[in-house]
Amino acid sequence: MSSNPVAETVASLLPGARAELAELVAFRSVADFDRFPRSESEAAANWIADALRAEDFQDVALLDTPDGTQSVYGYLPGPDGARTVLLYAHYDVQPPLDEAAWTTPPFELTERDGRWYGRGSADCKGAVVMHLLALRALKANGGVPVHVKVIVEGSEEQGTGGLERYAEQHPELLTADTVVIGDAGNFRLGLPTVTTSLRGMTMMRVRIDTLEGNLHSGQFGGAAPDALSALIRVLDSLRAEDGSTTVDGLTDDTRWDGLHYDEAQFRQDAKVLDGVGLLGSGSVADRIWARPAVTVLGIDCPPVVGATPSIQASARAVLGLRVPPGVDAAEATKLLQAHLEDHTPWGAWVSTEHIGEGQPFSADTTSPAYAAMADAMAVAYPGQDMQYAGQGGSIPLCNTLASLYPQAEMLLIGLSEPEAQIHAIDESVSPEELERLSVAEALFLRNYAAG
Repeated sequence: MSSNPVAETVASLLPGARAELAELVAFRSVADFDRFPRSESEAAANWIADALRAEDFQDVALLDTPDGTQSVYGYLPGPDGARTVLLYAHYDVQPPLDEAAWTTPPFELTERDGRWYGRGSADCKGAVVMHLLALRALKANGGVPVHVKVIVEGSEEQGTGGLERYAEQHPELLTADTVVIGDAGNFRLGLPTVTTSLRGMTMMRVRIDTLEGNLHSGQFGGAAPDALSALIRVLDSLRAEDGSTTVDGLTDDTRWDGLHYDEAQFRQDAKVLDGVGLLGSGSVADRIWARPAVTVLGIDCPPVVGATPSIQASARAVLGLRVPPGVDAAEATKLLQAHLEDHTPWGAWVSTEHIGEGQPFSADTTSPAYAAMADAMAVAYPGQDMQYAGQGGSIPLCNTLASLYPQAEMLLIGLSEPEAQIHAIDESVSPEELERLSVAEALFLRNYAAG
């Protein structure tokens, strides 16, 4: 990185940032309070509130959101007449999955092979530290030239919508000229990237019933309708022969116009086994950023161990459907529900339960904030031009903020590049990426104030 005072300050602060990230990662802040203690999330929220107070933020508050979780808010005033920038992150994390499968404990930040490992290190506790580093670097080099609002969500991974509903009820709280969402990531480690589109998501449970109770397969098999087999047929109807998603009425032929995603690189990033084909048609970018994708997230059925020769009377599954920009998530929900009902065989009883929804998002890349960020990225990543990419995941808050504040510019950056393995075992963050993006954010705030 070319030498400049902001970059030098961030580099000097990095050891302390590692210690702070270790403290944050240690909180088991999964917002599923049936399985993880609420006290862990509350402790993480209080840690962030204390960190904001230490940086002279005003009006620091723990916001009790309608889903029973807490978001952390703070306001740092800038010069009179300055623009206002909202910085976003979330402190809740995905469950660690099989803790025994981690190379090192998931809630203990561990350095290995030049990366820092731990649940939430990249998604998204690292972004909390990134925001703090950027602000500290500016304070050490002439001051923060904009008004800054920080909001750190407590239930983003659960998709329960607490912060979205709170923002709708208190629309004045998060008003800003520009919003920087720290929950995305570079397309490739070391390649500066702003995410310009997000797929939305709808989640649904489906249940199929065929009998009053399980039956002996020897006595009744061949004529008695099997609910598990019926469910398998329904789930299979959601994909074409090539694996493309086929929800009746949902378009599956849109194209992605931006950054190309090499198929061999995707196979490596996704760790696809040798000889296993990719799903769908079109380019990889088409498939993961511009088209719908259905995933079977779970099935209730007898486990292999202990299974008996029985015909199943009932079976359930939970589905996730990602929907691209240009598709209304509520309409996609209706289409998915109708598809499941229409494709249930043998007159079986089918019921569906809608359990979550978020709209897709598409940014305006012609706004002044994008020019300010491009200039900042060019300094933080010498020799690299800022790239525009999509992201297959969902951040429902983006659409809420876009609808509440239609004039606000919105940029998505973050630490979740492919090697980070977010949501998976052995999640990690690159300290070099943390350093560069902290510099980029600091320089962005300076550029944006001067623009």
